[in-house]
Amino acid sequence: MSILVVGSVALDTVETPFGKVHEVLGGSAVYFAAAASLFTTVKLVAIVGTDFPLAELDFLRERGVDLSGLQVAPGRTFRWSGRYDYDLNTTHTLDTQLNVFADFHPRLPAGFAAAETLFLANIDPLLQYEVRQQARCVRLTMMDTMNFWIQGQRDQLTRMIRAVDIVTMNEAELRMYAGTGSLITAARRVQELGPRVVVIKQGEYGAVMFDQQGYYTVPAYPLEEVKDPTGAGDSFAGGFLGYLDACGEVTPRTLRQAMVLGSVVASFTVSEFSLTALRDLTPARVRERYEEFRHFTLVEPI
Repeated sequence: MSILVVGSVALDTVETPFGKVHEVLGGSAVYFAAAASLFTTVKLVAIVGTDFPLAELDFLRERGVDLSGLQVAPGRTFRWSGRYDYDLNTTHTLDTQLNVFADFHPRLPAGFAAAETLFLANIDPLLQYEVRQQARCVRLTMMDTMNFWIQGQRDQLTRMIRAVDIVTMNEAELRMYAGTGSLITAARRVQELGPRVVVIKQGEYGAVMFDQQGYYTVPAYPLEEVKDPTGAGDSFAGGFLGYLDACGEVTPRTLRQAMVLGSVVASFTVSEFSLTALRDLTPARVRERYEEFRHFTLVEPI
């Protein structure tokens, strides 16, 4: 099995109450690939400038990630700068420089369109749709989005939502898109457009899933220290979808297992800056923490 991911590769500058890093590895496609490659084969499509330190991606190659879809274009790499205060659920964007990402049009190398699973990270819904049209043989598709596209390209975003199986947004984005304060109503409105599953990211509180069986919630892993929440959502998606691809089937059971694994992988991500914690993460450590989740989320019968 294999996953095709299309998204960003970036250089991030991040400041939190626990430290600051300057132009470190980031981007939705990188966080997703680092997480999903713990479970399955990943094919990455993105763009960087000629200034990008390609050696930063060696750990992904060692995990078996196919980087032949990474375009290198003349110019500077996409850069993002942000700050988090003690409320780590709120991101304060300080600067965004699209650079070569502004003219990005995903091109799928030979064989990439044959991937069984597709993840469309948070990029322009027009580009997401271009990729979806190229990858017509995938059996499972998942997309992410954000308030910028909800406000500015709602019609294009709706067309994209109709074309996928799973949609993920955070709480505020889902409420904004559906025009309601109720998460239950909002999720149902998205499902009515076609997706079977809606995954709602809740930051430090975990995540919620609505599928055809109803409602399922997973808490965040209780860490003593969170250093940097950047990439948590994409690494959650990588754990979630990577496991589903490895299973080869989407059932109520595998979806719930995938929710826990997504939360597990994200818990490692936020414990360090950038991708530090994901570089050396192993499936064995993921499984160990999964067992801890089973213990502290057990509901005893009465």
